[in-house]
Amino acid sequence: MSISETMFARACEVMPGGVNSPVRAYRAVGVAPRFIRSAKGAYITDVDDVEYIDYVGSWGPMILGHAHPQVLSAVAECMWDGLSFGAPTGRETQLAELVVSMVPDIDMVRMVNSGTEAVMSAVRVARGATGKDKIIKFAGCYHGHSDSMLVKAGSGALTQGRPDSAGVPASIAQHTLTATYNDLASVEQLLCANKGEVAAVIVEPVAANMGVVAPEAGFLQGLRALCDQYEALLIFDEVITGFRLARGGAQEYFGVRADLVTFGKIIGGGMPVGAFAGPRKLMEQVAPTGPVYQAGTLSGNPVAMAAGLAQLTMLNEQPEIYAQIERNAAWLAQQLRELENEYHVGCTVNQIGSLLSVFFTDRPVTNYTGAKSSDTQKYAAYFRAMLEHNVYLAPAQFEAMFVSAAHTQQDLQATVDAARAVMAQMSGQTA
Repeated sequence: MSISETMFARACEVMPGGVNSPVRAYRAVGVAPRFIRSAKGAYITDVDDVEYIDYVGSWGPMILGHAHPQVLSAVAECMWDGLSFGAPTGRETQLAELVVSMVPDIDMVRMVNSGTEAVMSAVRVARGATGKDKIIKFAGCYHGHSDSMLVKAGSGALTQGRPDSAGVPASIAQHTLTATYNDLASVEQLLCANKGEVAAVIVEPVAANMGVVAPEAGFLQGLRALCDQYEALLIFDEVITGFRLARGGAQEYFGVRADLVTFGKIIGGGMPVGAFAGPRKLMEQVAPTGPVYQAGTLSGNPVAMAAGLAQLTMLNEQPEIYAQIERNAAWLAQQLRELENEYHVGCTVNQIGSLLSVFFTDRPVTNYTGAKSSDTQKYAAYFRAMLEHNVYLAPAQFEAMFVSAAHTQQDLQATVDAARAVMAQMSGQTA
């Protein structure tokens, strides 16, 4: 038995499923999770001393690679002054000023502790500012585990939401309506049927929690127009795309203005940080200046602010990083497509910016229905085989691969070589 397996058995005795976040349990891929000891650059090393090329990157924030020296230096310098004060610090203001300077169309930022908290708070602001209760989200888009967001798609575009988790009251879930990603007509139907009741439409500008699904041409622009027409706010959930697609996130990348924006781990260099932001008129609705209450003892934690400042400063001063990682992700995606053309294992590869996904379906994936057509058992086999070739992917079909600035051409080529061997094996051929 490996050290990871032994540690997992021990963890299962004291934590639900042996983990503190469900996907880490590896249940979707049928093996015991690897317990990680350390990470550096594009690599992670498990407790059995096996090193992997990492495409999870702590689920996105490690855009510069793991343990970047400048980020670690900033954290080390800060921590000697104390870990938490529950009081204002200058770093909070510095990071907020930097975020405002980088992201279009925002004036103010409120720091929180996670992407879930950021979304929960932004939705509360939208409801408080508009005086309306209903929210439109999209099937397959994940916005954290707050009650309002844990809702399945109904059987039709006009079906009201129902709870997607035990413990979520139907009375809360009924205020969440579900539309189809990349389908403006489904959104307009909901807005029309619930005229005057919808506070906001919330969307991942690039869906990255059903695998990676890019917005079709005109989709985000169409959402902006519909929200203006029906007097609803548009919320961009940029927990994944913020500061990863571009310095200014999806608003810059696609040229579309959102009313509120939420950010996650990347804003803190991988530390537990989130934020929501918007124009002054909306953000001044938040306590203590306005009636929308939100608070957090650890919000703006000085060590997390130091890490975020170091990472975002580098991204702001070196915009060429974005071109580099997008170019590398596009190359990797194209190589994987060529392998599919050669071995015919039945996969579709989506890529935008530094995000990509390999879906084990032979149909285009443009929404949740397309993503759900994937053969999850085939993905599990692919995952296990790639892991044996020392390539660490997300342990679930419906997640993204993240390319970082630390991935070299040698790393990318090694990944392609591993995928070639795996796809050849899956197809019954010899690589």
